[in-house]
Amino acid sequence: MEEADFPGAWRPDQDHATPLFEQLRRRVADLVAEGSLPAGRRLPPVRSLAADLGLAPHTVARAYRELEEAKVVVTRGRAGTVVAPRDEREEELTTAAAAFASAASIRGCTFEEAVRLLEQAYSRL
Repeated sequence: MEEADFPGAWRPDQDHATPLFEQLRRRVADLVAEGSLPAGRRLPPVRSLAADLGLAPHTVARAYRELEEAKVVVTRGRAGTVVAPRDEREEELTTAAAAFASAASIRGCTFEEAVRLLEQAYSRL
């Protein structure tokens, strides 16, 4: 997927209860997770993407900022915002998963109960 193709036919739902920045953040995170946006792929500049999607620039900037905090993307000044290398994200998530697994095990949760709790947490996002 070239930068010009991002985000494809997707458009934020102005009438949805989920904030617009969150809809965009989720869309980018999903594309990264499925591999449609590979590591190193440059995302469109904030103003350009905002214009394409009919959003305020601060809405796109907030989505990018939250993606950067989650280590999904990296902002490289004039080089723009790019998808972060997968190993950095995986390392952080592996650490978080190990902490969750340990906490669940110590509290007597079965694997199935831990998975259910994780599914519930995801459904609330």
